Amino acid sequence: MAVTALIVAAGKGERLGGGIPKQYRSLGGKPVLRWAVEGLARHARVDAVRVVIGKGQEELAESALEGLEVGKFIAGGEERADSVRSGLARISGAAVLVHDAARPFCPPAVVDRLLAPLEFFDGAAPVLRVGDTLARATDTLGESVERTGIVRVQTPQAFRVGALRDAYERWTGGIPPTDETTVVRAAGMSVAAVEGDPMLEKLTTPADWARAEALLAVRFIPRTGMGFDVHAFAGDGPVMLGGIAIPHPRGLSGHSDADVVLHAITDALLGASGLGDIGEHFPPSDPHWRGAASHLFLAHAARLIRERGGIIDHVDCTVIAEEPRIGPHRNAMRSRIAEILGIESSQVSIKATTTEGLGFTGRREGIAAQAVASIRMDLAR
Repeated sequence: MAVTALIVAAGKGERLGGGIPKQYRSLGGKPVLRWAVEGLARHARVDAVRVVIGKGQEELAESALEGLEVGKFIAGGEERADSVRSGLARISGAAVLVHDAARPFCPPAVVDRLLAPLEFFDGAAPVLRVGDTLARATDTLGESVERTGIVRVQTPQAFRVGALRDAYERWTGGIPPTDETTVVRAAGMSVAAVEGDPMLEKLTTPADWARAEALLAVRFIPRTGMGFDVHAFAGDGPVMLGGIAIPHPRGLSGHSDADVVLHAITDALLGASGLGDIGEHFPPSDPHWRGAASHLFLAHAARLIRERGGIIDHVDCTVIAEEPRIGPHRNAMRSRIAEILGIESSQVSIKATTTEGLGFTGRREGIAAQAVASIRMDLAR
């Protein structure tokens, strides 16, 4: 059956602070919402992903999900149930996975376990058994609560689309439901309980956030790559360096626009991720890339890394040239590189040096650049 993942991201998420809703805060180098969307989008059984957002969150959502296929954002409501209703009215398919954006890590095996029971049940939800002692409490502990048969219910939750729509139409409860199993069970429908996963814990408190960061620290392995490029002066200026045009009497000779800075950084990123070098992806023999803008090469390397679950932490490039002077253009170069890579300018370093008149750069015959890139790759991919 066709499966649509419906990510509910309309909440304000104010308890964590930070000035923006928690689903748009950066976690391990990526917005929480992007983690949630990517986790379901790359599952082989999921045919489409749609996202429900709150009023005024359009720019935040567009930035967080740039490059991902999620269709048009769906406007949510004041309560979670309102947002889910709105989403259900705008999706197609026979089955739906309703998921909280504040649960960024969804193991693929959980999705498999959720979809299997839909042949016999109206819905399915992941649950975790309660192992701790339970008791009622205010300032002090009160009576114990029997924990036998008690579980914690997580998301994503899977349903037949028609059944969930029908259940919401019949919902008459006064208190807004906190999840969809409440609505479906109130309608007398059956919901299968499948094994959940601790990775699905919801981000609610600062302690939850710290735990998520710690999980990522174990899950991701740091990797470093180096890149080097050189181009000779030829023809008229300006010179393209770091994605910007720098005034200079002479330009640089190359198959593309000869931006040595972007070429060196591209090679460093490809090297760190084990994806070859710039020549493999953009062969000089291919006329398609003649005169091409080098930002296309750099954006391509960044996209390959993210498609494999990687995170770009930092890039550092040293320009080796007697001329032109790099200092006056350093900040503009940093900003442009950060824009291409989708990172902060504070994660980009540009330096310059000379060879004290030695070699081809010392003779002002051309410009060289050397770059180092630091990334983290997802061991779970």
